Amino acid sequence: MGFDIGAESEKLKALADVVRTLRDAGGKVFDSSPMYGRAEAVLGDLLAAAPDPERTFIATKVWTRGRQAGIAQMERSFALLRVKRIDLMQVHNLLDWETHLGTLRRWKQDGRIRYLGVTHYTASAYDELEAVMRKETLDFVQLNYSLDDRAAERKLLPLAADRGIAILVNVPFGGGGLLRRLSSRPLPDWAGEIGCTSWAQILLKFVLAEPAVTCVIPGTGNPAHMADNCRAGSGTLPDPALRKRIIAEWDASR
Repeated sequence: MGFDIGAESEKLKALADVVRTLRDAGGKVFDSSPMYGRAEAVLGDLLAAAPDPERTFIATKVWTRGRQAGIAQMERSFALLRVKRIDLMQVHNLLDWETHLGTLRRWKQDGRIRYLGVTHYTASAYDELEAVMRKETLDFVQLNYSLDDRAAERKLLPLAADRGIAILVNVPFGGGGLLRRLSSRPLPDWAGEIGCTSWAQILLKFVLAEPAVTCVIPGTGNPAHMADNCRAGSGTLPDPALRKRIIAEWDASR
């Protein structure tokens, strides 16, 4: 959503730096949605201007009701993102998912998309999300998971692992509130053991160390934040014992 800016915005250079920073660090996943205002158009322009624009993994979503409305919206996404194939198309917040998955299965067979999936961002939708995961053959599920929001551990993450579904994690900072609460605290002694120099890196490594998680997508429009986030993608991840310790220390501090 940080990419929802005007075409002439002074923030455009900062977003170009965000894209460059991620790609220079070896990252390539960009997740967008028609829900995010002009984000798809801005991302499409930035990637088209970047070196080696095909070295990306573009994920976006369909977020409307009805087959024809969904097709029209997704065709617009192709145009705005300036691509002939989208790596991952997701049904946003499970809206009319049965209708759209039918379209996406055909498009996957035709090579228009590589992968299909569904998304949600709140634990209140987990019962429905679980039912869809059990009923449908999905490549990806995007869901919320963070140190202070671990409900997905109970059923959804084990189910994804069992069914071979890749997991994209949104709101890894607890919607921002978790990171704000921790930012005033000193880093724990063990942070250096896993190569962390910020709370953001600790929170991202905590998520990435969950075996069922494939990728984490912390949204940002700030190049410095992107650089800090990218450092979580290298070095040592917390082992199971340290993850339990992190959880215990967090739970004890609440």
